[in-house]
Amino acid sequence: MDIDNMKNMYLRTVGIGMLLPFCHVVPGQGIHQLKRPNIILIMSDDMGYSDIGCYGSEIKTPNLDALAANGLRYTSFYNQARSCPTRASLMTGLYPHQAGMGWMSAVDHDLPGYRGQLNESCVTIAQVLKSSGYSTYMAGKWHLQYDKNTKTDSPRYDWPLQRGFDRFYGMLVGAGSYFDPATLCRDNSLITPYTDPEYNPEHFYFTEAITDNALSFLRDDKGDNPFFLYVAYTAAHWPMHAPDDAISKYKGYYDEGWEVVRQRRAEKMKELGILGPDVILSPMATTLWEQEPDKPAMTRRMETYAAMIDIMDHGIGKIVEELKRKGVYENTIILFLQDNGGCAEGIGFGGQQGERMPAARDTAGMKPLGREDLQTAVIPLYNRNGMVMMGGKNVMAGPDNTYVAYLKPWAIVSNTPFRKFKKYVHEGGISTPLIVQWPAGIECKGETRGQVGSVIDIMPTLLELAEARYPGAVDGHEITQVQGISLVPSFTSRQMSSRTIFWEHEMNRAVRAGK
Repeated sequence: MDIDNMKNMYLRTVGIGMLLPFCHVVPGQGIHQLKRPNIILIMSDDMGYSDIGCYGSEIKTPNLDALAANGLRYTSFYNQARSCPTRASLMTGLYPHQAGMGWMSAVDHDLPGYRGQLNESCVTIAQVLKSSGYSTYMAGKWHLQYDKNTKTDSPRYDWPLQRGFDRFYGMLVGAGSYFDPATLCRDNSLITPYTDPEYNPEHFYFTEAITDNALSFLRDDKGDNPFFLYVAYTAAHWPMHAPDDAISKYKGYYDEGWEVVRQRRAEKMKELGILGPDVILSPMATTLWEQEPDKPAMTRRMETYAAMIDIMDHGIGKIVEELKRKGVYENTIILFLQDNGGCAEGIGFGGQQGERMPAARDTAGMKPLGREDLQTAVIPLYNRNGMVMMGGKNVMAGPDNTYVAYLKPWAIVSNTPFRKFKKYVHEGGISTPLIVQWPAGIECKGETRGQVGSVIDIMPTLLELAEARYPGAVDGHEITQVQGISLVPSFTSRQMSSRTIFWEHEMNRAVRAGK
């Protein structure tokens, strides 16, 4: 079966034809009779379609699986193929180019769609919800301002607080060490893990820091207004960093190699109803595991990747427990999705043949940062203890003096059953799980939804639930009208309006119309 036929078979088996019987909202009350819900929007980073348990993975994600078991899983949902374009669409309900983020945040191309930052013709979910009486909080990765505007003396017009959030903790740029993140920021102030006035754990790890600060915002919330909390994890974006005890949990899971793991995922996806029984995997198109010369290092990379996701899932569980402790769990809608597919980038590959080498080609005259020095490097040359940051194909992932990605073969596993990766607009680059749970508002539990949706649909969905009005203008600037449609009809398995969906990223282009 060729790829086009595989995709058509996939759409027939998990798309519109697989819709479940009509499902009602909670008896006795329609969605619009409910008190306005609290909203938690969770996004992970550089993860593939099959990387969580309830979509086929062997990685332990009991908390995400529980959200799916008590809510809905969408099987034909799309992002915009790359980090900041997807985040621009997520936050604004527009296509990335309409928001100014058609390329990446590193370069301003001086073209309206490619400015590398949010423009004045868009408005974020946080801005609209705040104007509608919501408290707004964010913990995690922002990545929606021009990279050069992330310094102490930079203009802040596109930092989170200026774009609608009451509180912010996280990183401004797109990546960094999990032990010493670049552009770490609290509210409007750049900090380090050692100078943060509010958060000083004994062992700093960014995924846990995101969770802990999200929890802090929830605990400080007085409950006078409904809240919107955006939790933007960097897991499982490179570098492959995790504590040893978390990595050891997955020892042996990947010793049989990528072909075996991928096939097992496909079989599990069919058992779960995520894939139809006749779907055939796309070609593996990489080195055979039996021919891989660096098996221990490559196994360790996937063990670390799994640990990173495991730690994120544990944090999500803590957030859910805090909602229950506060007595707001029932009327909180939680959404989880990913910004792009698995990443095949060769970060930290080393020399031309993968030779072990420092991240800095020349370390002469360089020295590690002091505890109070701001970390601005996405790839630091040293850790804070003075150890040189190392790359190379045989480097064992995990420690804070390594900086490596998990590479193409494991990205193919992440994107089971699809072709291509992050950046590309093939299904492997743009397909994401979407989990939606709302105990007070959605009666359906453990069901799948095949309606085709896009990240541009999150804004209109949340605004409908929050009874918030999308503005025509802000501060004298006309606002581009939202491009997505509400997912609320799909909560009860109804059809949504048919439309054409578009993608363009770094000259990779796609259109989807109908099937």
